[in-house]
Amino acid sequence: MIAGVESAGRFAPGHYTPDNLPAEVSAMAGGLRCGLDVGAAGKVGLLELSLARSGPATRVVAQYQRAPLYLYRPIYVDPARPDMPFVYVQQSGDGLVQGDRYRIDITCASGAAAHITTQAPTKVFAARSDLVTQMVNLHAGAGAFLEYLPDPMIPCRGSRLFQRLRITAESTATIIFGETLMPGRVAHGESHVYDTYWAETAVLRPDETLLFTDRLRLRPLLEGVGSLGGYDVIASLYLVTAVVDPAALVSELRARDVERPDVMVGFTELPNGCGVAVRVLARTSATARHAMRELWNAARLTLMGLPAPDLRKG
Repeated sequence: MIAGVESAGRFAPGHYTPDNLPAEVSAMAGGLRCGLDVGAAGKVGLLELSLARSGPATRVVAQYQRAPLYLYRPIYVDPARPDMPFVYVQQSGDGLVQGDRYRIDITCASGAAAHITTQAPTKVFAARSDLVTQMVNLHAGAGAFLEYLPDPMIPCRGSRLFQRLRITAESTATIIFGETLMPGRVAHGESHVYDTYWAETAVLRPDETLLFTDRLRLRPLLEGVGSLGGYDVIASLYLVTAVVDPAALVSELRARDVERPDVMVGFTELPNGCGVAVRVLARTSATARHAMRELWNAARLTLMGLPAPDLRKG
């Protein structure tokens, strides 16, 4: 059991449902009880994970999972960092459906290092009487190195998703995290025909001091996506660190020159001198994936002097 989490409390709606939802989002939410019958739409997925140094490597020291969320056994695939586990979060089924409520809590203890990802892109299916919510809470202790880089979200026609990512980081921790939003199932003729995609990000210190927030809110059927300027894929990469000065970090990343004719990349220093944010617009999933891979590699080379490993994905 994860310290501080009572078993009974896990199943209280307030634990797995985001509070203070925007009015336009809460208007979409329907009622849900934890543990619906097999085959019913809407599930509560819970995942709690603690990682800490144990001998020469970082190991899983506590874990709780409730389907549809579960984990593969951590693997060590980085020859340059054999101490660092790569953890693949799994979701059973074909994707997220209306009524799903997911909560993920991951703690990377002081001095530990870990990479969290998913095995494949996550589809979000159409909703008519509810929406999907996902809460992700990451905690990085002093001197920890944590990467959270899930595969892209694919919002299908008529889907509704609200996601809240909250990161609590010690001042000496380094966190690389990001997200990628696809336009939909392009092979099915879908391109930004979902109802709502709302993603909130907040990074704080352990004393609740807010470092920065970011929000991606898209309602293409009502408001269009003209601000994308003809690009279809949106991706973001954030580097929260004190290892390199933000201005120097921007210069290092720009020097890697990941821009291509079908990719637009923008860099900015984050508030409170806590790091750098990178926004990517791409015309195809392949070019977005390539750009994010290059940026991740550049970040690792700058912060650790080591390249990004092969994650054994297609």
